[in-house]
Amino acid sequence: MITLALSKGRILKQTLPLLKEIGIELLDDPFISRKLIFSTNRNDIQCVVIRATDVPTYVQFGAADLGIVGKDGLMEHDGGGLCELLDLQISKCRLMTAVRVDDVGVPRDQKRIRVASKYVKSAQAYYQARGVQAEIIKLYGAMELAPLVGLADEIVDLVETGSTLKANNLVAQELIANISCRLIANAAAMRVKHQRISPLLKSLEEVVANNAKADLLAIEG
Repeated sequence: MITLALSKGRILKQTLPLLKEIGIELLDDPFISRKLIFSTNRNDIQCVVIRATDVPTYVQFGAADLGIVGKDGLMEHDGGGLCELLDLQISKCRLMTAVRVDDVGVPRDQKRIRVASKYVKSAQAYYQARGVQAEIIKLYGAMELAPLVGLADEIVDLVETGSTLKANNLVAQELIANISCRLIANAAAMRVKHQRISPLLKSLEEVVANNAKADLLAIEG
């Protein structure tokens, strides 16, 4: 049995069609069912549906052989034992800094700035690399509120269309990383279950490549 850890929410909505293209379908609707472990139409594959932040942990410790998670989750994860196998090119967005519209173009002074973010590790690495003294305040949601009430000077968050920032009088500034979903594997499982994982990886590689070609033709045509 191969266990595949799937991220809940928006990522799951884009993951299920991708799995269907390689012949894997969950037997119950994960958006309705209260189950956490889902059988599939293949008796050698089962899926667990969990929070995206937990996917790398489940895979690292072998509770799941494979996982699908955003690159932002991997950047924040502390721990080894993982192999990043494939960029699935779904759930694309950008990890960016953002400030109030009124602060655009205002240079950072030498004092320590405060930055609100859920992505503490990524934010710390980004500001340190640029020689900016930043105090990172960890928030789990409503990031856009922090600069508006004086909690932070800037935020670091995922940006897809920028509409939420605009609605709150903020604007994206600096790109930290382009984000998309990745297929990851437990390092030990890659050795022990290599013959069963390899066909899945190859099928996904073909689907991703074909989808990329289709997108390019759509743009050109």
